[in-house]
Amino acid sequence: MGSTDPDHPPRALAAVLVSAGVVLVNLDLFIVNVAMPSFGETWRDASLADLSWVLNAYTVVFAALLVPAGRLSDRIGHRRAFVGGIALFTLASALCAAAPTLAVLVVARLVQAAGAAVLMPASLGLLLTSYPPERRGTVIRAWAAIGGVAAALGPVLGGLLLEPGWRWVFLINLPIGLLTVAFGPRLLPDPTPTDRGPLPDLLGAALLSLAIGALSLGVVQAPDWGWVSGRSSIVWAVTLVFGAGFLVRNARHPRPVVEGALLRNRTYAVSGIANTLFGIAFAGMLISATMWMQTVWGWSALRTGFGTVPGPLCVPFVAILAGRYAVRFGPGPLVVFGGLSFSTGLGWWIVRLEPHADYVVDYLPGAILGGVGVGLILPTLIATATGALTPDRFATGSGVITMLRQVGSALGVAVFVAAVGAPATLAGYDRSWYILGSATLLTAVAALFLPRPARTAPAAAPVASAVVG
Repeated sequence: MGSTDPDHPPRALAAVLVSAGVVLVNLDLFIVNVAMPSFGETWRDASLADLSWVLNAYTVVFAALLVPAGRLSDRIGHRRAFVGGIALFTLASALCAAAPTLAVLVVARLVQAAGAAVLMPASLGLLLTSYPPERRGTVIRAWAAIGGVAAALGPVLGGLLLEPGWRWVFLINLPIGLLTVAFGPRLLPDPTPTDRGPLPDLLGAALLSLAIGALSLGVVQAPDWGWVSGRSSIVWAVTLVFGAGFLVRNARHPRPVVEGALLRNRTYAVSGIANTLFGIAFAGMLISATMWMQTVWGWSALRTGFGTVPGPLCVPFVAILAGRYAVRFGPGPLVVFGGLSFSTGLGWWIVRLEPHADYVVDYLPGAILGGVGVGLILPTLIATATGALTPDRFATGSGVITMLRQVGSALGVAVFVAAVGAPATLAGYDRSWYILGSATLLTAVAALFLPRPARTAPAAAPVASAVVG
């Protein structure tokens, strides 16, 4: 296990095992999206706003814990963190499957999110420390592209699993998780921990969770409560208090959730802003597509799963092609073009989609444009941000970037629920797509501030050359 040769058999097995864990987390996200109407059938008194917390409770905790979990991984060792995260995620999946009420399901999803937050940054840390610097660009893009593969397979798998019942959506995680826990300690590399400092700031992470959760609650409920009603005003005040508390603590704590040094790095900071904005658009688009097919067109979960495949299926192929041009054009133009493609796809849906619209003519072009946009934006932003990290900050740095995208995802789901209305209307869908398209265009604007190729070439060169090779 001590060899750093990526072709050494244990390294290949380790890569497969780590990828299985990453796929497990990513698949869960996309499968649960398809299961949303099924949850509503089980708990008929629950509104769409109530059901949205099955997604948002997970996303909020996942986002807030990613960075402390990344630091914990750097401190205790990536292998230990990865296996521990998988074990917690698997246990929580069993609790989700057995949930007797919606409230219990949401609580179990909180635990599941904590496990995912531990294993995700540790997974990238394991991969990057296992490969030499000239191969790390390929590793980063492959790690990022896994989400695209999961997005393609997740809805279909979700549709199949929903046939016997939604509880199978969570039970499917158990065999993969148990196998990883059983073989991980023997097959995964065990690099020396790179961080011997104090424990990460868990209170800061809690303040961030409460701030994001309160903001999401306000966005979801304000259309019913009134944007300036008493209850909404309380929620906005809570958001500001916890948000301010997080900022103050983050500035003063010796081990803050977000290090100031990372934010002073222009490439990293701009990538983080763009990630947050695009997280809003991507999550909102995903839930809107599955809800449209099942509630407006009346499709089954399985048919919906197959219907959503073409867009996500574009992601890994576009991501690989994008790597060929990362050095030549720089990350900015790739993200700008991706933002224009994604927003054009949403615009196509605004113009074409209606209750009796044709899938191939009216839905598919928008989905493919969206998939092209995701393939250009997400892997490029992740590779650009993490390419400048030192080995001792692989897990932490990747955790910050993923955290910011997850913050955007929580807001994206909340924005969709608020915009679509209760009950959902066609005008509400159009309104949500206008908002999501605007967030995507802002992503493209942010990308204009990324450094030019001459300034990013040293960090990006391994990415492009490795993909080309």
